[in-house]
Amino acid sequence: MLKVYTSAQMRAADGYTINTLKIPSAQLMLRAGTAIAEEAEKAASKGDDILVVCGTGNNGGDGYVCARLLKERGYNVKVYAMQGTLSDDCKREKDKYNGTYAATIGGDVIIDCLFGTGLSREVGGAYADVIAAINACGAYVISADIPSGLSGDGGRALGCAVRACKTVAIGAPKAGFFLSDGFDLCGDIVTKDIGICLDKSSYIAVCEDADVARFFPARPRNSHKGTFGTACLVCGSPQYVGAAVLAVSAALRSGCGYVKAVCAEEVKAAIVPNYPQAVFSAQWDLNSAAIAIGMGCGASRRLYDDIVYLLKNYKGTLIIDADGINSLAACGADVLAQKGCGVILTPHAKEFARIAGADVHDVLSDPVGHAAEFAKRYGVTVVLKGAGTVICDGVRTAINARGCSALAKAGSGDMLAGFMCGTVARGLAPFEGAVCAAYIMGAAAELAAADVTEYCATAGDILKNIPRAIKAVKTPSYKNV
Repeated sequence: MLKVYTSAQMRAADGYTINTLKIPSAQLMLRAGTAIAEEAEKAASKGDDILVVCGTGNNGGDGYVCARLLKERGYNVKVYAMQGTLSDDCKREKDKYNGTYAATIGGDVIIDCLFGTGLSREVGGAYADVIAAINACGAYVISADIPSGLSGDGGRALGCAVRACKTVAIGAPKAGFFLSDGFDLCGDIVTKDIGICLDKSSYIAVCEDADVARFFPARPRNSHKGTFGTACLVCGSPQYVGAAVLAVSAALRSGCGYVKAVCAEEVKAAIVPNYPQAVFSAQWDLNSAAIAIGMGCGASRRLYDDIVYLLKNYKGTLIIDADGINSLAACGADVLAQKGCGVILTPHAKEFARIAGADVHDVLSDPVGHAAEFAKRYGVTVVLKGAGTVICDGVRTAINARGCSALAKAGSGDMLAGFMCGTVARGLAPFEGAVCAAYIMGAAAELAAADVTEYCATAGDILKNIPRAIKAVKTPSYKNV
């Protein structure tokens, strides 16, 4: 498991380290500059031209330390210095640097030390021009702590941002690395421990294969269909038949014992030829371990009334997806506070903005904060889908970093809801079931893209790769004989 932190958490850690543990900021800056210089030496030879681009804040101070050290070690290094009022730490380190300065952007290796994680405004003016020049010059780019212009919380490029080949994360990776534009801008990520005291009890988890493997334990030979639970899917409509087909097909690959579909006759007619093992019903089964509702149903007052009934009368885990979320947004989300069951909501950013009454740009700027606030308010698990999917139950937060643009196609969300329903049905708690399902679907998309490219991969290709994704993360504890 990779532990990542928000910008506010890192600022608090810095403050605690400096003010309580009494480690001087100068010492931390020396360590940070040394760490960045070490990575620069891996990328550059003694004959290469290295340019360190320094801003006016502490990130720039790290850059001046780095430049001084590289010069002392015999590298051909110059500094491109931004003009403006320097922070005290930055000024101290600039005064120590006695090397040469550059008037233009260029070189074999560029070290980006313009902005740190504290940036919250759009980048413009001379800084935007410098970032554009860095991205256009063809150099190997190393960003100090975070690519300049990238939001450490939301992962959005704030107007423009440096496209790094490598990011040297100081202390810990930042949440924005695994959200939105962060995937495209960070390049390789290297973490350097410089002695910042992090809060080990408060972090965002980015799961890895070993973390998800535990959700697929060895299945007992002495078992039957009832051992692995029933998933009930309320899905589809005459207009969105395919949503039901995809949701059912993914649920059937989750490992649960039964998959029951509650759908119209025309939807049933589309499912039966391909998935005869599904069970069909005119009404939901309240004895099911998990129920998913909303996939292709069409937003309506009737769907809202059905959700209200389930919230008040069902005792398992209810997964509300797509049109179920839109129906709640239209008719009133406060009913979530009156639930008697576990609830997982699976919105994308626009759906979340509707149900939370928020601006979608604000949601994208801080998806972790918005998901956590909503999850706490209603006591639900939120699966806020995106390039990095935020999963939060109000206490724990995870980001799913698996996946690719092959998921940016119709049907992916329906499959996720179906697979998640079956995963929870076989015994996982809501948060764990959501983490597991998001991870496996992301891994399946990566496998499908490797076979047929991200352009050509369809929902069907992803579906076919679910077994391969599970096999890739699962570590069997026994051998068949």
